[in-house]
Amino acid sequence: MVTELAYLVIREGAKWSDVFRLVPGHSVTVGRAPTNQIVLKDERCSRTHAELFMTNGRWTLRDLDSRNGTAVGEDLLKGDWLLKPGDVIRIGRSQLVFVHNLSEAFSDSSTSLRQPADAGDDKTVDLGPREFPDDESEYEPTTITHRRGQTRFLESSPLEVEPESAAAPIDNVGRAAAKLCRLAFELGKAPSIEHLAMLALDGLFETTQVDAGAVLLLPRDFQGEASAADLEIVASHTTSERRYHRVAGFLASTVMREGEAVLARNVLGDSALGSRDSKGIIHTTSVICAPIREGNHILGLIHLYSTDETRAPEPEDLEFTLAVADTVAVAINNVLRREELAENLTQVRDENVRLREQLGVQSEIVGSSQVVQQITEEIARAAASKATLLIRGESGVGKELVARAVHYSSQRKENVFVCLNCAALSEDLLASELFGHERGAFTGATDRKIGKFEAANHGTLMLDEIGEMSQNIQAKFLRVLEGHPFERVGGSKPITVDVRVIAATNRDLEKEVSAGRFRHDLFFRLRVLEIVVPPLRRRPGDVLELARHFLEKFRQETGRKIEGFSPAALQLISSYRWPGNVRELKNVVERAVVLCGTTHIEPDDLLLSNLATTGDTTEVRPAESGYRASTLADLERRHILATLNHEGWNKSRSAGILGIERSTLDRKIRRYELDKRRGDGAG
Repeated sequence: MVTELAYLVIREGAKWSDVFRLVPGHSVTVGRAPTNQIVLKDERCSRTHAELFMTNGRWTLRDLDSRNGTAVGEDLLKGDWLLKPGDVIRIGRSQLVFVHNLSEAFSDSSTSLRQPADAGDDKTVDLGPREFPDDESEYEPTTITHRRGQTRFLESSPLEVEPESAAAPIDNVGRAAAKLCRLAFELGKAPSIEHLAMLALDGLFETTQVDAGAVLLLPRDFQGEASAADLEIVASHTTSERRYHRVAGFLASTVMREGEAVLARNVLGDSALGSRDSKGIIHTTSVICAPIREGNHILGLIHLYSTDETRAPEPEDLEFTLAVADTVAVAINNVLRREELAENLTQVRDENVRLREQLGVQSEIVGSSQVVQQITEEIARAAASKATLLIRGESGVGKELVARAVHYSSQRKENVFVCLNCAALSEDLLASELFGHERGAFTGATDRKIGKFEAANHGTLMLDEIGEMSQNIQAKFLRVLEGHPFERVGGSKPITVDVRVIAATNRDLEKEVSAGRFRHDLFFRLRVLEIVVPPLRRRPGDVLELARHFLEKFRQETGRKIEGFSPAALQLISSYRWPGNVRELKNVVERAVVLCGTTHIEPDDLLLSNLATTGDTTEVRPAESGYRASTLADLERRHILATLNHEGWNKSRSAGILGIERSTLDRKIRRYELDKRRGDGAG
């Protein structure tokens, strides 16, 4: 007698769940214990409830002395029952429909199966799309044989079993629980999600009967209803020479929709894995797919399978995989929290540094000369505007102090002031510092970093030594200045910020533009407003005031009982050219305060250099025999007039000789009321 194909369509509770193929020559047991081929999650079902087997070419049903009995239709079994197509087997609240042809359950026009009359109403229940070839006589359909919603390994007393259980399952549960405990300990120490996923796969390969698998996760910021296509492979592994084959879409969708782990057999594929038949169809013998879930929220899946028929995973493997998946979910959440805390900590540290710097800024610029008064007026005018500001001057003149004064005099003073030195970083690091980077954007990028532009949102960003910026960064920087959004390095999300930019440089940017090292469009975009800070030698009236200011500052910091400078020290400070400008004066006074051995700072305590000053020119120096009392302003006035007359009042050449900007020379001409027509500059 030719044996026909036979299937059991299984319904548990309020929905049809699985399809199980009955294989001739193999008996099938049904019950609540995970050792059965068909496992029913029904408390009315005995651990081993019923058995199906072949008798003379026909499938026979036998009750195994179950506590609540087995029924076919309305008839309670009292002996063996020869099944015929359409018979409904009732075990507790579960129902199993016996059919020879799946078209009886899955028609071309509908993929639904009508519930029995006692189900409570007469509605259809969706069984989902068909995931097997149309020629059912030649191919076996994918069959979900077991499901698990919760795992006993994570219950409060995982080793408790029913009295009728044998001792061997207790030992198996104990060993699995011990492995799970060790694995959970390792997962808790994992520094990243990728490392965590590989640890989970290693533990599963060691414990379960599989030879390939992967951990797939949804993107961290994923919103909306997830599908199998949204899953990203975080880690994959195989013990054979064949590469990993991604989980079938229908199986992943089922697990994500139901939130339960499944054990399926006869899964079809299309890669170089599994056994290939004459038509090229790939079969993986058994598949475990478990959801990685946080409450009702699905984070991803663990996908495991075996291509070796001698090593097929069992229901115990399904339960252990579900326990690992739940543990992985907790570990992933911990890693994400650690990364978030690390980002927040970095941001807080940066804010603390900025606050300390802010508290260390002097409330006003030290100096009472006319030059300082003019700079103060320019700061007030620049603070009232939102335009980009360019601050120019030699190194050490106090460009950053001027920038801070502009910020704290503006409407942005309640927000942050961020400073970045462009000369201190390479091109790649400067891009990362300015625009930030995503985790994994480059070697060493272990965490997401917020760039200076984002950190200075609604505040002020000062870029010192802007002339050192490479042309590649200049192009991207110019787009941001013009209001265009930018992206973090390695990112794709556009970011828009509201930042006022203050640039500073000690270079001659006009020469840099002429030499092709600085973009002319960026130069004009930066130079909307400009403040030129003169070197300290150009404002000698402020030198002694600054020296006394720094002396008081460092005397309070060190607690030294120093009364002041000796007359000889004051004379030396006044006559020195200060090539390092205010920064050099500050450092010299600090060293003198620390090393001074008396109550007054002497010339020997002042460590001065022999360096030439930038832009040194031949100055008018009175002869010793022809000394005439004169103020420094008068001396400067006569020297500027002499230089202009010598150069035929060519202001560009005169400014170059004097070592000042053309605009500064124009201001001095107006200040001293010099007139080319008079020649002598008399007022």
